[in-house]
Formats: sequence, structure tokens, C-alpha cells
Amino acid sequence: MTKQNLELPLEQREELLSVLKERFEKNMNRHDGIEWSKVQAKLEKNIEKLWSLNEMEKTEGEPDVVGYDKENNEYIFHDCSAESPKGRRSVCYDQEALESRKKHKPENSAIDMATAMGIELLTEKQYRDLQKLGKFDLKTSSWVQTPDNIRKLGGALFCDCRYDTVFVYHNGADSYYAARGFRGSLRV
Repeated sequence: MTKQNLELPLEQREELLSVLKERFEKNMNRHDGIEWSKVQAKLEKNIEKLWSLNEMEKTEGEPDVVGYDKENNEYIFHDCSAESPKGRRSVCYDQEALESRKKHKPENSAIDMATAMGIELLTEKQYRDLQKLGKFDLKTSSWVQTPDNIRKLGGALFCDCRYDTVFVYHNGADSYYAARGFRGSLRV
């Protein structure tokens, strides 16, 4: 993708910033000590990141700031929708898994969608940290980054929250379910 393709029109950027600001202000527990004005200034200097956040928003991920990395001077956004984003469900784990299916292939894979959106799947640790900020995936599940040794054997990991506990499970990477999608992470 060229940089030109990653720029939102001014009106759309302003609308997205308004949505993000409103969500930020309604959920201060997710980003204690972080000021919206500093986040917005950083976003306005990195408009290609706004494009990625817009993709997260379009697929109903409800991205929000969940932290700040002082060492790299980056704000961290994660999908904070109550359930796995609707626009990213019914996908297998990656392209290799997609190609391995002989019948009833899903339309896409989590890794390919994330890459196209300019985001990354949450790691297991990020997923567990997100669960400390609220209740997520009580009815759905989300693919998470899978270690190479598991993936080489055909598996992939996903997480959800049941009984006030975060569970990490495995499945064949080529599996897909209507209630499983993925949550993304973006650094700005």
C-alpha cells in the first residue's frame, strides 16, 4: 500500500478523532495518567496510524488507548469491544491454514486481515492485560499470536474469558467459527 492510500480524508479523520476522544474520556480506567491532547497530537503526526485505527473502528473493534510505552514514546491501542470484533470473525489463523482447507474455506485469515489493517494480533500477555481493564469475550473468543513451535505442528492459540477466568486454548489453525475473531494492537 502506498502512503496515499493510507490517508483518510480530513472530514473522516476529524470524525474518527472525535469518536476516539469520546471513547477515551468514557473509559479513563484503561489509561490512567494519559492525556488525550498528547495522544491526539501524536495521531495527527502519524496519519497512516489513523487509517489503521479507522480500519479497527470499521470492523467494530472499538480501539482505545490501553497504555504508554515510555521507552519508545508510543501510545498503545487495543480493540476494546465487549466481544471479538464482528467484522473480523469466522476467520482461520493464517494464510497457510486458509490454503490447507479443502472445503468450506473462510473468506480470510486473522493474520492476513491484521497485516492489511496495519495492526498486530494481541499476544497472550496483551490479552490477559486487556482483561484487567474490563470484561471482554464473555461469549466470543479471539485468536492470539501463536508460538512458532505450535504453529509448525498445525495449531494456533485463542483466548476467551469464562467464569471470571482467562482461558487459553488451542485449535487447528485452519478452524474457524462464527464466534471467533481476533483483537488487534497498534502503537502510535
